[in-house]
Amino acid sequence: MPTSATQKHSSASQISGVPWDDLPAHTAAALRPRLEQTVDEVIEAIRTGVPAYAEPLEGAFGEGLRTAVADALSRFLDKVEGKEQTAPRGTDFYFDLGRGEARAGRQLEGLLAAYRIGARVAWRATARAAREAGFGTETLSLLAEAIFAYIDELSARSAQGFAFEQSVAAGEAASRRRALVHLLAQTPPADRAAVEVAARDAGWRVPSRLAAVVWQDDPEGRVGARLPLGSVSATLEGDIHCAFVPDADAPGRRSDVARALGRRRAAIGPVVPRHDAWRSAERALATTRLVEAGHLPDGRLAVADEQLAQLIVHRDERLLDELAERVLAPLDDRTEKARARLLETLRAWLDHQGHVPEVAAALHVHPQTVRYRLTQLRDLFERALEDPAVRFELTLAVRAGSRWRE
Repeated sequence: MPTSATQKHSSASQISGVPWDDLPAHTAAALRPRLEQTVDEVIEAIRTGVPAYAEPLEGAFGEGLRTAVADALSRFLDKVEGKEQTAPRGTDFYFDLGRGEARAGRQLEGLLAAYRIGARVAWRATARAAREAGFGTETLSLLAEAIFAYIDELSARSAQGFAFEQSVAAGEAASRRRALVHLLAQTPPADRAAVEVAARDAGWRVPSRLAAVVWQDDPEGRVGARLPLGSVSATLEGDIHCAFVPDADAPGRRSDVARALGRRRAAIGPVVPRHDAWRSAERALATTRLVEAGHLPDGRLAVADEQLAQLIVHRDERLLDELAERVLAPLDDRTEKARARLLETLRAWLDHQGHVPEVAAALHVHPQTVRYRLTQLRDLFERALEDPAVRFELTLAVRAGSRWRE
């Protein structure tokens, strides 16, 4: 038996990229007789050293583990001999092994520990066989490097498989959550049985009472992860996201939601029974549109229940514009600057119920200026300003009509 690996290289500068290529091919022949014994030793070491694999190695699990260990050692020897086996097209045994661990609900650490233990036991067994065969220290050194490099390669492939399966599972879970949220927010409301099935598929326990939260601008889904425990969230469309929060009227719950949202444009709908989730979502969406249109302050959580008047007024923007166009028609002949001053004064006069000093304070002008403008308004609107019904229409028009809001 040769005592070095000089048949494959004559100096360190000739060492190949993979250490098993630098071992003499007949190294494998000296190790194959011990293959089955080494497999047994590796399996026993894994069983005692890795808690996740401590179960009796029987049935499919035990058979799969034995196959994996035997295949790994056999392929290693094939590599040393230069006759690497190729897996059937479309398969990767060790990638699939990692996927299987993820599907079984086990952590990757257990599999990687099994690889490490297997590498140590395999090295001890092969080192004994190599010494008995008369291999020298240089070959033993290469053999150790080759075994650990090979196991590192298998570990990496299994880790990739594990991560891939987790991403697939996460994608499926996100898809199920999205389907559930869409059903809950659907108008007209979805069939109750369909919602129950979707909730079960998504692993979500439907609370007896909940509220919808709608927000914008969350490209990484950070808000959903910070919402109170038991919430379910998904993208409705575009950059509009929706979550259903259980017991949203519980003490401190609204503050928790507001903290999760930060400064995003958002609204929370009313707390409703589970089967009326669509109503809360509809109200939250409508409130969010008011924020987007500038009818409500931006940068804080808008509460739909506190904006009922605005929601009623802005239910149909076209009607508001038509109303504004009709009741504010007397201002059409004024210049843009004059019309803006008169509109500002009219709004303040309506807000302060005709009290001139309060109107002047609100506009930061002299009361005489207010009286002068009011004279102009009375000339334009004649006696209409004295009619409560007209004043109500004017209040809506100066506050809501998009044409007159600037």
